[in-house]
Amino acid sequence: MKEVLAKAESKMQKSVQALLNEYATIRAGRANPSVLDRVSVEYYGVPTPINQVAAVSVPDPRTLLITPWDKSVLRDIERAIMTSDIGINPQNDGTVIRLTFPPLNEERRKELGKTIYKYAEEAKVAIRSIRRDGIEKLKEMKKNAEITEDDLKIAEKKMQDLTDKYCKEIDAEAAVKEKEIMEL
Repeated sequence: MKEVLAKAESKMQKSVQALLNEYATIRAGRANPSVLDRVSVEYYGVPTPINQVAAVSVPDPRTLLITPWDKSVLRDIERAIMTSDIGINPQNDGTVIRLTFPPLNEERRKELGKTIYKYAEEAKVAIRSIRRDGIEKLKEMKKNAEITEDDLKIAEKKMQDLTDKYCKEIDAEAAVKEKEIMEL
């Protein structure tokens, strides 16, 4: 019984962490190197994350500076950023690439707000799915006489408490990210 609860809690923590990773890639009008996490550049025939072929720094709050270790990959990095969905045009000066993040307009802020809550809802669905799987395992244990009816009820209550705890955490993270995006 304890193993089922521990396993469910571990999976729920991973779901929240996955949500935080998604939120890190959302552009909030500030320069954040994690917006490049999903952008890969063709490097010697292999799709490679930008942070593995270049140094990414933040010289000021609205600028990312990408300095490739191998200058021959500069054009490929520029092309990869242009074809990605981050919506910023790179400026190539021959040695580095600059990404200047414009302030977000009201329409884009609202759009990002919807995206934030869509990701939050997907994470909650994952949490509820973990709860359902855990309760099914517990009921199977009851059926096999490994636990009693009372143990089942106690474990179901604990599973629901875990679900509520992580759903509240998701709501809190979504509110924090929305506040970050909505501030000018």
